[in-house]
Amino acid sequence: MQPQDRLDLYRTMVLIRTYEEAILREYHADKKPVFDIGAGLVPGEMHLSAGQEPVAAGVCAHLTTDDAVTATHRPHHFAVAHGVDLEKMTAEIFGRVTGLGKGRGGHMHLFDPATHFSCSGIIAEGYPPALGQALAFRRRGSDRVAVAVTGEGAANQGAFHESLNLAALWKLPVVFIVEDNDWGISVPRSASTCVTSNAVRAAGYGIPGARVEDNSVEAVHEVAGEAITRARAGEGPSLIEVHTLRLWGHFEGDPQSYRSDLEGVPGKDPLPTFEQELRAAGVLDDPSVSAVAAQARDRVEAAIEFAKRSPEPEPATALDFVFASA
Repeated sequence: MQPQDRLDLYRTMVLIRTYEEAILREYHADKKPVFDIGAGLVPGEMHLSAGQEPVAAGVCAHLTTDDAVTATHRPHHFAVAHGVDLEKMTAEIFGRVTGLGKGRGGHMHLFDPATHFSCSGIIAEGYPPALGQALAFRRRGSDRVAVAVTGEGAANQGAFHESLNLAALWKLPVVFIVEDNDWGISVPRSASTCVTSNAVRAAGYGIPGARVEDNSVEAVHEVAGEAITRARAGEGPSLIEVHTLRLWGHFEGDPQSYRSDLEGVPGKDPLPTFEQELRAAGVLDDPSVSAVAAQARDRVEAAIEFAKRSPEPEPATALDFVFASA
């Protein structure tokens, strides 16, 4: 991989982490002294993706905004990597009228037609819509692809298997991504899944399957590049599972009493690991690390301020946008 490509991956990962840290800060800022999930500038549940940056950065490096991405209830890393407007996304998370969904959807329901990005709080929901997008792309004679993302727990849902079957049968240009962060909420994968790798399930549908270990962004980049190239060439779908890491809780406020691995989790953080690799290769040094961090911080803080300045929806408009105009 060329040094510039490695640097671009690092920039994306830093931007994602900076964004998630800022959302974490704002989410908890006014939920004290006793945590109240309904209080504050950002009410409701919040699922953050710190630790899973390599998956989004490695996959989305091969996509353009003409390609589609359907993400999970933990969507910010893929939204950032796919180029969703940070200001509009942040405004949506804050429930403001300048948001992607005019403040109606919140962080689990981000829809951006400009980048063909969507997500949902329903487990495995993103797989079937990705098939529709892929079918539309093929019928229009384009080489656009759809990427569908889910967690390892959702690989036991019917929608997962039905989608793989139909995509294989129709040879659709879709790449299925499974993020294995070891935990389906509080359930370890060993207690819920009969195979050690969901990638082996691809064989049941006659499509390629691969598993990426070690949460390596460069390994994800390589495997995803092959799958996306294959899809663009009309050769059908692929399944990729990435063994990644959930640094923080399933949701903010999660006490994580079920986790026995918490003590060692910080040492597995993929961001400093990749930074050290790039320093050793001469791609990064102190000034460049500082510059990347400053650029990410400026973008993120500008998005936060935009959201805070934006108005909340008027109660009288609660039923607006529920139905399409005739």
